[in-house]
Order: sequence, then C-alpha cells, then structure tokens
Amino acid sequence: MNPDNALLTIALFAAFADGVKDDREREHVRRFADSLGAQAPDLPRLYQDVLLKRVTLRDASSALEDLGQRQFAYEMALCICDADGRQCDTERAFLADLKRQLCLDGDARVADAESKAEALADLDQYAPATVAAPAAVAVAAAQPAPSDAELDKTILNYAILNGALELLPQSWASVAIIPLQIKMVYRIGRAHGYELDQGHIKEFLATVGVGLTSQYLEQFGRKLLGGLLGKVAGKTVGGLGRAATGMAFSFASTYALGHIAKRYYAGGRQMSAAALQQGFQQMLEPAKKLQADYLPQMRQRASGLDAGQIMAMVRGG
Repeated sequence: MNPDNALLTIALFAAFADGVKDDREREHVRRFADSLGAQAPDLPRLYQDVLLKRVTLRDASSALEDLGQRQFAYEMALCICDADGRQCDTERAFLADLKRQLCLDGDARVADAESKAEALADLDQYAPATVAAPAAVAVAAAQPAPSDAELDKTILNYAILNGALELLPQSWASVAIIPLQIKMVYRIGRAHGYELDQGHIKEFLATVGVGLTSQYLEQFGRKLLGGLLGKVAGKTVGGLGRAATGMAFSFASTYALGHIAKRYYAGGRQMSAAALQQGFQQMLEPAKKLQADYLPQMRQRASGLDAGQIMAMVRGG
C-alpha cells in the first residue's frame, strides 16, 4: 500500500469509527471519488476494502514511514472523528489505537492538535445555548426585514474567512470551517425570524449536500492530491496547487451554502430537499469563479489569524 492510499484508508476508518455508514455518507464519498478523476487513488476500491475488512488499520499505519505523514494521518483522523460533535467511546478507542500504531504517543504536535480539535469540536459552542425546541421555531419578537446587502456581505465574509483557513500551515485549522458554516446558517435563519438549534442546522447542511464527516474527508483528500505528501516529505512541489484547490473548495462551499440558506429561510422553509440540493449545486460553479477575485482578501485574512482568534470566532456570538 502506498502512502496516498494509506492516508485515505485511515480517513475512511475514521469516518466509520462511530459505526454509522449511512447512504448519504456513501453518496458523499462516491461524489468525491468521481470529482477526483484519473489522478486520484482508487477511492471506491479503498472504500470497499474498509467496509468489507479486506484491509486493516495496521496495514495502513505500517505504510507510513515518514513522521510528517504519520502526524498528518492522526490529525486527519482526529478531525474526522470530531466532525459531528464530541467523540463517542468507539471513536476514542479508535484514535487511541491509531496513535499507538503510528507510534505517536507523547508526540508534541499531536498533543497540540488534540487540544485544538477538542476545543473546536464542541458543537454546543457554535450556536447560542438559549435555543428552544423544536429544531426551528419562529422568533417571538417581531423583527425588521433583513437587508439583502447586509446578508450578502455576511456570507462573503464567512466565505473569505473559510478560504483563508486553508492557507494556514496547521492542518487542524480546517476543523474550524464547518463550525463557522454552522454559525453562518444560524445567523441567516435568525435574520429571517427563525431560532435554529444545532440538529436542524446539521440536517440542513446534510440535505443540501455539505456533509460533516464527508466534508472533512474531502478537505483532507484534496490536500493529499494537491501535494501535501510532497510537503511533509520536505518537498515543495504541489503546495501552491493544494492551497488554491483548498481555498476554492472552502470559499465556494461556504458561499453557495450561505446563499441557498438565505433563499430557504426567506421563503419560509418551503423548498424541497431536491430543490435545496439543486440550488446549492447551481451556486457552486459561479462561487468557484468568484474565489479568484477575492484571493488577495483571503491572503490578507490568513496573515492575521492565529489559534486564539480562530477559537474566539467559533465560540463568539
């Protein structure tokens, strides 16, 4: 097994560590594999190998001899396990086993990544705690109609920020992208008179096609194919391509998600699941073209970001 396949195999083990292998997750993995084309490792085959237990975690771990690759593999698995909230017992057991097999017990970089990921993974911080059931209820107090221009600016700012996170050297920075998307949807819903809890927002993201675990898998998969393996081995080839691909993905998905959310809540949540998915996909292509126009802003934003600021943005109101 080569390192590319080993890293993606570990990502799949992490995605399924909680025992959940639902159809939506499978569809996200399939679409990701289709989007990679001929340049990619055989992700559908790897997917089947993991599901059918034709490959083991030990097989994948032993294929990673470089320390940087092993550190990245663990950070990737950690972020995927944290994608839908706090780790369950089986995910914690999986991560402990993976750390042992990668010989990373006591590794300072891994310990730092665990600390950062734990702080970011608590979904209870992503939306105000004073949300009432059911999942989405009309705000009692009358509010003025939201300004389209203000909401458009909010969406663009979140898209620029999430694109900037892809430029940071720390791989854990990608963990903040989904929490910030959740916060954006919350703000859009509230602007249109809805208080949303985390369950509703997570379901909304899954419906339009922005899965949680699968989005992390896609982010890390794109980093691998963009040249991260060369980077952790001390080479620079492919680094710029990885950054550009990551920015385009994070900027575009955030921008499209914000605009489909604005349309959905402005229309009283009347759009069907099929209409939401279609609208999101239609927004992705123009959003990908827009990211080039905002590249200077993303670079400037990234230059002023540190771990404390990212945590504050995720936790903030």
